Amino acid sequence: MDLGIRGRRAIVCASSKGLGRGVAEKLAEAGVDLTLNARTESTLRATADEIARKYNVKVQIVAEDVTTEVGRQALLKAEPEPDILINNAGGPPPGAWSDWGEAEWTSALNNNMLTPIFLMNAILPGMIARKWGRVVNITSSSVKAPIAQLGLSNSARAGLTGFVAGTARQVARHGVIINNLLPGSHDTDRTKGFLEKAAATQNISVEEARAEAYRKNPAGRYGTSEEFGAAAAFLCSQYSGFIVGQNILLDGGAYNSTMG
Repeated sequence: MDLGIRGRRAIVCASSKGLGRGVAEKLAEAGVDLTLNARTESTLRATADEIARKYNVKVQIVAEDVTTEVGRQALLKAEPEPDILINNAGGPPPGAWSDWGEAEWTSALNNNMLTPIFLMNAILPGMIARKWGRVVNITSSSVKAPIAQLGLSNSARAGLTGFVAGTARQVARHGVIINNLLPGSHDTDRTKGFLEKAAATQNISVEEARAEAYRKNPAGRYGTSEEFGAAAAFLCSQYSGFIVGQNILLDGGAYNSTMG
């Protein structure tokens, strides 16, 4: 299927591995030129070289912390007129409500709410002027079904969701489409860390913890970066113009609701 975005230009945040890389790969497969961002230059460069070689698209890297003003300015200097923006950042650490003080809350809100908002604010005027744009925010299934130990993430991502709900409906008439993708458990480093912690707490092996997690999911497995990337790429395509301000779950059916 031709997504109709060959030759477009995309910024993909946190794209050296995991879900971000999955999105970058599928955009590259559709012919999109990429500006990839992550903090570790060696990993990011290896990813960029592999994607450029495999898909024959232009790929540049910005090895900066995008949750800082300096990092955002470097990213926007490298790609000032993106057609596509993929907002993505690792979630804050788990814990209990009593574990978090002002510093932890400030960090979570900056990383998972304010940073994507600031990037959208920076690129939306150009998209509006060009009458075309796509923004996909990678948030979390916890926006719909809060996870007790992820209170920092629940709160920050819910704030971003509220911003998108209003903003998406203001810019859609200009051909600029904003949506959120809400991953459940996918086979990423972060999920592996959760499994290791669960195994240690329950005094079982990581393999047993994984099997238990699989049993709890209707699909009987974790999601893959490839299928997540394909969903994101579709939301960036020429066919997504009537999908506005949505929160789309990719969780294998874990969220149990008739009306979503």
